[in-house]
Amino acid sequence: MTVGEETGSSGRRRLPPLTSLRAFEAVARHLSVTNAADELAVTPAAVSQQLRQLEDLLGTALVRKQGRNLALTDAGRALQPGLSEGFDRLAKALTDMRPAADARPAVRVAVAPSFADKWLIPRLGGFIANHPGIDIYVTAAMALVDFARDPVDLAIRFGAGRYTGLTVEKLCPEEVFPVCAPSLLTKDPPLKSIQDLQHVTLIHDDNPAEKEGCPDWELWLSMAGHHDIPAQAGPRFNQSSMALNAATHGVGVALAKGFLAKDDLESGRLVRPFPGDQPLKFAYWTVSTPHALDRPEVQRFQAWLKAEANQH
Repeated sequence: MTVGEETGSSGRRRLPPLTSLRAFEAVARHLSVTNAADELAVTPAAVSQQLRQLEDLLGTALVRKQGRNLALTDAGRALQPGLSEGFDRLAKALTDMRPAADARPAVRVAVAPSFADKWLIPRLGGFIANHPGIDIYVTAAMALVDFARDPVDLAIRFGAGRYTGLTVEKLCPEEVFPVCAPSLLTKDPPLKSIQDLQHVTLIHDDNPAEKEGCPDWELWLSMAGHHDIPAQAGPRFNQSSMALNAATHGVGVALAKGFLAKDDLESGRLVRPFPGDQPLKFAYWTVSTPHALDRPEVQRFQAWLKAEANQH
């Protein structure tokens, strides 16, 4: 009897273990055992073991080495599309089921960690106070959410706004400018102009998800007409929120996204030492599916986000 045939009168199918199928499907998409392991939150060795077990069970190789990379065999290419479609349909079925199964309406939101830390969380209490019957689940991650797979109703993304097949609305434009702790203004020498940046530590925001749309210090200084200031030295952080926190503690001067620095500037934890900003082509966007936006709780949360952003 072959794998997948029905067994007896019960109609049950003999299928490979779900863990082995998930391991192969992830490897087939990434063509990388390491990336598949990261997605599944297991070790590469565990993924390789599950893959070998599936190949042994099916009696055929599914993946082969091609130089330093991986490639699918003919059998692997035949299996992967149907398997991916099956997992997509399973994820969608679970997502569609949740609103009906939950005791209370809920909105599942995906955001970047710095956006959650610096902007969303400080304001979230206002939404909860005005909508006590709606639960909010916030997931903060660098990777873009896949609405076909992930249980997410709405995402907030920093980018160009081109997200095919999704409902996209602009939340807020963005600009970048230098910020520092008030104490740096009176140090010797004092920080009063762009030229004075040569005497202070420059804090670098190396967030890989946002580098394409946001200038680094070298580019910002060049656009400001100051090519003689060294722009490579200084601490580097892979999250905008960490760069801003370092600036609030007097470590140096950071290039801040105005949307994220708003609260620190209004509280006086940060100041703008001199004029000079650079509008960005990228902006913040709300991204969802038409299906999710049919639900009243998602509509209310999106409307609240837009109202809060308009105050910026």
